[in-house]
Amino acid sequence: MACSRQPNDELVIRLSGCWTLAEGIPSIDDVRSECDGTAPPRQVRFDTQAVAGWDSALPTYLRGLMELFASRGIDADRSGLPEGVQRLLDLAAAVPETEVEAAFAGDSGLATLGRAALRHWKSAIESIRFLGEIWIACVRLASGRAHFRASDFALTIQQCGAEAVGIVTLVSFLVGLILAFIGAIQLKQFGAQIFVADLVGLGMAREMGAMMTAIIMAGRTGASFAAQLGTMTANEEIDALKTMGISPIEFLVLPRLLALTLMMPLLCLYSNLLGIAGGAVVGVGMLDLGVVSYFDQTRNALSLADFAAGLIKAVVYGSLVALSGCLRGMQCGRSAAAVGNATTSAVVTSIVLIVIASGIINVIDHILG
Repeated sequence: MACSRQPNDELVIRLSGCWTLAEGIPSIDDVRSECDGTAPPRQVRFDTQAVAGWDSALPTYLRGLMELFASRGIDADRSGLPEGVQRLLDLAAAVPETEVEAAFAGDSGLATLGRAALRHWKSAIESIRFLGEIWIACVRLASGRAHFRASDFALTIQQCGAEAVGIVTLVSFLVGLILAFIGAIQLKQFGAQIFVADLVGLGMAREMGAMMTAIIMAGRTGASFAAQLGTMTANEEIDALKTMGISPIEFLVLPRLLALTLMMPLLCLYSNLLGIAGGAVVGVGMLDLGVVSYFDQTRNALSLADFAAGLIKAVVYGSLVALSGCLRGMQCGRSAAAVGNATTSAVVTSIVLIVIASGIINVIDHILG
């Protein structure tokens, strides 16, 4: 590698020989000294006619030079580089710096805290904008002006409803069985085994049925929404819809939101029945209660208001899961890692919102009596 100055304040970097990792990557100190001198060059040009061969060592060396020139405000003419090297440099420049790289960039803790605050502020603004667009789409749907394909809506209903019955059946039955078993151990000490039916029935109808179904759907359907929309964002399909004048919120998000909101109450009701059946297995098999007496006690303990409270929660939980999955998918970056991060974030956000919503609804329910 040799540097030569031209009369027009141009620096010519001549590269020669074999540029491979086995030969090693030279230092850029010589070029830095030229750039930091009393008369730095206005432009840099490369001459690679004498390069006999190269591998990743050459792009790595040139990437360091490009960062040096950019920091000094020096224009770099890359036309003299091999075409393959130019494409690799363009690709490296197109990939944004990851959070891991930024964390090890030597910034202070205050700078890291500032970046995190700005990132969360930006996410909050995007979330508010997303909710506003959802509201507008719902208004357009109510007025008959929203556009999405009925076939997509029907397919999403099938994925959110019928295809989720298996896992909801297993989990709900086991939750009811576990509730009954835990209650049976305590109530048996007082000879009050029959009240296991009250415990399981009220627990499933008012809280556990809706919550467990929502958590299942967050890990199953919410993650699926985030992965689907995230992949479409990474593949620039969302941009293509906007270019064609089609609203991604109406075409992609609205049918998913409606499908999951409609299916959650049905799955919740099904979960309640399966949980009560699981409790009956323990009550009849372990506590020697009669089948008729167990279900008669359950019927006396429950009212329509108990089921209504659970179904209201199911509607709220379903909306939160769908919104979280679609929001994270629409916020996804343009890489495979970003799709995975969006999926994980969708599940975590959904579960946190479910727990918060549960507490708020229970407080309101208690105030209203």
